[in-house]
Amino acid sequence: MWLKRATIMLIACFAMMMAGQSASAYVFDPAESNNETLSEIEQKPVQVFDVAAGKVVKTIANDTGFQKMAADWVGSITDLAPQLSADESCGYVYRVPLTKPVTIKVKEISVTTADLFLFYCKDKPPLLLAFDENRKPFLFLVKADIKPFIQKVGIPALP
Repeated sequence: MWLKRATIMLIACFAMMMAGQSASAYVFDPAESNNETLSEIEQKPVQVFDVAAGKVVKTIANDTGFQKMAADWVGSITDLAPQLSADESCGYVYRVPLTKPVTIKVKEISVTTADLFLFYCKDKPPLLLAFDENRKPFLFLVKADIKPFIQKVGIPALP
């Protein structure tokens, strides 16, 4: 059962990534933030995928706050996740398109990606999924506090 659910989650993430891909050479610089840069970010919204429902349940305009949080996640990566996929306690997957591709380096692994997928797993550390240029998935452990992100998104409601 967990293998089936994990496979569905990876397929869903891949589908969200493919649906949201756009050919853009724009590089976001928060120091030069203005209306034009905000509209560029908003063209690639943040998405919330509900694993139990099997679909995207919320789409939110992307902004500099989401970009900063995503940068914090990348900066807090500690290692590759020991499991191949997230377990069934991970009820939500959040897709955060980046305005500038980021390179994640862990040990001998180097992954450059323009999309991050955050797995919210109740009572477990968050996981970050990134696909390399060949669409190979890499699952990372992160130590960042994701509560501000969850509160901003609003799903799930936190106590």
